[in-house]
Amino acid sequence: MSLFPIFLKLTARPCVVIGAGSIAESKIESLLQSEAHVTVIAPEALPRVQQWAESGEIVWTQREYAPGDLAGSFLVVAATATPAVNRAVFAEANAADILCNAVDDPPFCDFYFPSVVRRGELQIAISTAGESPALAQRLRKEINAQLPLDTGEWLQELGRLRREVTAVEPIGEPRKLLLHELAQREACGYDECPSRMRARQHAREHGFLPVEEPTR
Repeated sequence: MSLFPIFLKLTARPCVVIGAGSIAESKIESLLQSEAHVTVIAPEALPRVQQWAESGEIVWTQREYAPGDLAGSFLVVAATATPAVNRAVFAEANAADILCNAVDDPPFCDFYFPSVVRRGELQIAISTAGESPALAQRLRKEINAQLPLDTGEWLQELGRLRREVTAVEPIGEPRKLLLHELAQREACGYDECPSRMRARQHAREHGFLPVEEPTR
């Protein structure tokens, strides 16, 4: 089986989670981090899930799953402790062309939740296609231990610098090579940051900025 790796925007998308126990909790949290509009359907819920409902972060429908609950959903997670229920959810989602993940039941999944390393806007996702979540978690811990804690801040500055470059230089091989070069350098918020100075020098060399007159 070949999977298509993708980072999906879920902001304000209607997503449904069937279940509100330990299996579902982390999935609900992941969807909330992606700013999805989350509806949880379950007769009982863990305290943390109840808190999300009380604060208005999710909508909790306090009852068992029933056919028709997935109508209008963009994405569904079946996360109950009963495989038959999860597979019924998957069947309904499949019939309606709705993406579905039946937790810990790989044949009944359109997608898998990866193990993720996060540093600000940087996300490194690891998937084993359901073969060994334990291996994915081990690799996540190893990468997390090696990645500097300030990588997110550095990436933010690198993004600002990239936008400065793309605002001046047109699409082309010189700009592509410069952006790859800058990704290897230190980026900071100061105007005299070496990377910013290098970007301005590159723009002048290629005629995108006027050449500075020497100071007399």
